[in-house]
This record gives sequence, C-alpha cells and structure tokens, in this order.
Amino acid sequence: MSKLLKRLVAALLVLCALLLAGYVFRAPLLAGLANAWIVSEPPAKADVIVVLGGGPETRPFEAARLYRQGLAPRILIMNPKPEAAFVLGLIPSEAELTRQILSKQGVPAAALVILGNEVTSSYEESMAFRDWVKTNAIKSVIIPTDLFHTRRVRWLYRKELKHTGIQVSVEAVPVRDYTARDWWRNEHGVVAFQNEVLKFAYYRIKY
Repeated sequence: MSKLLKRLVAALLVLCALLLAGYVFRAPLLAGLANAWIVSEPPAKADVIVVLGGGPETRPFEAARLYRQGLAPRILIMNPKPEAAFVLGLIPSEAELTRQILSKQGVPAAALVILGNEVTSSYEESMAFRDWVKTNAIKSVIIPTDLFHTRRVRWLYRKELKHTGIQVSVEAVPVRDYTARDWWRNEHGVVAFQNEVLKFAYYRIKY
C-alpha cells in the first residue's frame, strides 16, 4: 500500500470517528451550541420595558410579569406593519393585540406607550426606540425576547444606543415548542436557530 493511500485511509478513519462521536454526543454538543449563542441578563430595575413585534405569544406575557414585579414603570409596544387580515378588518393589529394582552395581565393603560410607525424589522424597531429616547430621559431598558433572537437584539440596541449611555438588558424568554436543550428536535427550533445565525451575520455586515 502506497504512503498516499495509507494517508487517505487514515484520514477517512479519523473523519468517520469524528462523525460517529458527533452523532453519539450530539445532544450535549447542540445544547452547548445553543447556550453559547443565547445571551440573557438577569432582569434588574429599569426605566422601561420594550415589547418587540413578532412574538405576541411570549413577549407581552413576560413584559407584564416584569412590570408586576416592579422592575419598570412603563412598557413600550412596537407597532409592526399590519397583516393583510388586519387591513380586511378580520383581526386586530399586533400592537392592539399586545396592548390587550398586557391589559389582561394587569398592566394599566397609563403605563403603555405605542412606538414606531408600521416597523418591518428589528433594525427599524431599534431606530424607533432611538428616536423615542431623544425626547424621553431614560437610563435603562429591558428587552425580553425569544431565545435565539437575543444575541442580535443585544448587539443591535447596544450599537445604536452606545452614545446615549442607556443600559440595555436583554432577557431570553422561553418559547413553547422547544428549549435550548432540545431545539434541534423541533422544526421550529431548527428554523429559528438557523434564521438568527444568518440574520445576525447579515446585520453585522449591513449595519
């Protein structure tokens, strides 16, 4: 057997061993990957809580819980671009739905502020918040959001607010379909993770 063939066989054996190890230990490896990606700070007292668009089944409920704990006196609700069903009068806007959820969860109307004019992305939401703080003196904000969304949100808001001195805390909110321990076993978890990796790379390049 030639030296080249021996090297090829050895390399193939090593590759097979690595693939086998990756399969056998995939659970801790993938859970570790998720935990390394997710960023989350323990919520502390802040001036406002921001409810981002796109997650009415989780984010408003956590915002209400933080409010009831006395961690902030106001909640800002993003106002995303309405869906076609809203235009037809079939469903409420997402901002209105979020307001209703917060109200049902014990947050008074006086503590709520609608923010943004039909925003369509996380970047536009950060711009709406940056414009709002120009006329509202605050020093800190809590942003509760979905597990894999946390890294992009923290990077974006800290970048856009770096000259304001505002402290940005991002809290990872559990979702119903998956956790950091088993996300790869759920289609929604796989899609959410890969989408956020791609979006984060895109944001770092564009913004």
